[in-house]
Amino acid sequence: MVSIDAGIAHLREHGFDVVEPMLDQPQDIPALIRQYADTVDCVLMGGGDGSMNAAAAALADTGLPLGVLPLGTANDLARTLEIPTQIEQACAVVTGGVLHRIDLGRVNGHCFFNVAHIGLGVYVSRQLSPDLKQRWGAWSYARGLLKAIKSFRPFHADIVCDGRHRRVRSIQIAVGNGRHYGGGMTVAEQASIDDHRFFLYSVEPLTLWKLIRFAPAFRAGRFQEHHPVDIDNGQHITITTRKPMMVTADGEALTSTPAQFDVLPAAVQVFVPAEYFDKQQEVRNVAQG
Repeated sequence: MVSIDAGIAHLREHGFDVVEPMLDQPQDIPALIRQYADTVDCVLMGGGDGSMNAAAAALADTGLPLGVLPLGTANDLARTLEIPTQIEQACAVVTGGVLHRIDLGRVNGHCFFNVAHIGLGVYVSRQLSPDLKQRWGAWSYARGLLKAIKSFRPFHADIVCDGRHRRVRSIQIAVGNGRHYGGGMTVAEQASIDDHRFFLYSVEPLTLWKLIRFAPAFRAGRFQEHHPVDIDNGQHITITTRKPMMVTADGEALTSTPAQFDVLPAAVQVFVPAEYFDKQQEVRNVAQG
């Protein structure tokens, strides 16, 4: 792959001694990180959000900094961190050496970077075959949504967020540690991956046409009082449903309800560009009104 070769060449030109261990499957990532924990200074991950998810717990345990090389379909972690999509430029972020600590989310003991889903988002993930993602890229999420919404049924859930209880009838619940999901959708306008809290939304049952009508709000994470969305934020969230429902995060099936969420503040070091801090100032300005 020319892009990877150019990126590795850039790293070596800047004095990095690059180790390229063989990897058979993503499940081997945590063991590989722990194996090299005492012999390397950082971990560079090339892949999508699922690959990053596989590394999350091991990165937190070992303290090794992460360099993100966005080679996946959605690349929502890279998008949140303002990492360039060109691999050589992404490697330049690593050689630039700006380290920043970000939070991890955890659900029933499983770590995640971006956003966890219960409901429609899980069904969308099921529609996304590797072939479909390769052919359609980020648009595959929209195709998956159109297929999923035809067969999905609303559900009831009890949500406790930092002691506040609510019962909802929903088609989709999202709990965001990071800012983006689904190829650039935004969980909340004021959300960031280093604010030590989750942002949560629950979507009331909608027809397909109404869902399309509110698509710009979901894209921007900018919800208003008249929107069919129940929102909250906090550090500790519990979600229970009458029957167990699957919970996905970073596009991976991790666990099922009842789901206990908690934030791991400043759990992982990542390389970020200077532009990231400019974006965070914008987010803080929004949060302050």
